[in-house]
Amino acid sequence: MPTKRNVVPIAGLLSGALVWGLIWYPYRVLQDNAVSGALATGLSYALAMLCGAFILPRLWRERSTLDGWVLLLIMSTGWANLGYVLGMLQGEVMRVLLLFYLAPVWTILFAYWLLDEKLNRYGYGIVALSLSGALIMLWEPELGVPFPQNVSEWLGLSAGMGFALSNVVSRRSTHLSVEVKSFSMWLGTVLLTVPFLLWQGGLAQQLAAVSMSSWGLMLVLGMVLCATSFAVQYGVTHIPANRAVVLFLFELVVAAAASWLLAGESMEWREWIGAALIISASLLSGKLYAEQNPE
Repeated sequence: MPTKRNVVPIAGLLSGALVWGLIWYPYRVLQDNAVSGALATGLSYALAMLCGAFILPRLWRERSTLDGWVLLLIMSTGWANLGYVLGMLQGEVMRVLLLFYLAPVWTILFAYWLLDEKLNRYGYGIVALSLSGALIMLWEPELGVPFPQNVSEWLGLSAGMGFALSNVVSRRSTHLSVEVKSFSMWLGTVLLTVPFLLWQGGLAQQLAAVSMSSWGLMLVLGMVLCATSFAVQYGVTHIPANRAVVLFLFELVVAAAASWLLAGESMEWREWIGAALIISASLLSGKLYAEQNPE
């Protein structure tokens, strides 16, 4: 049972899962209105930074605490956010999201390297279940080796790695405030969109073509992302990395319902089996933490 002490971080993580289970849809609306995924992501996170500008004095006071962990957090959160959005725009929501949710595997590895958490029987079970689920979901006999089949699936997989790394780094960086971690998330996403925008070319023309309604939608997204960032960073700071992954599973429920209702997508039986195994791996990660941190 949650205690009064951890109700707030749990609520923060669940609110983040709710937002991220739905956020792909407004980005698809923006794409339909001729705003590319990279541009929409960069602008919405820039607006999130603007909404969160009130924390800048706090950041200045804490400048002495900034170190290499901040840079790692900037890069990992930036790619988790950008890769997630780009993958969702180009592929099937649930396939991309399930590959994203191989995060428990990467969480175990990163926690071993950065937090010195040892791999035990639950860890091996998590790896086996997650990889088995991915193999079943991705297996296409005519294509041979069951790797991700397109760019969107690779984006989902790599974004999940970034997400896992950001959770572990956030947990490791206890000397950094929630404000610093939130600002790192926004800044990293904005910075990583720059190469994509340069590759696309015609940035000035793209900006000029953005309609007022699209600007309004991105402003709303920016405000939601700003609030969610604080909630999620507070949660992952006060909840162990492996338990945070379990709470984020609520996103799968939200995304499954939303993709069916809003995009008319459905999963085949192989994908359901793969999903069950990946979800089981995430649930098992809670056991991993419990054994490593007995009360």
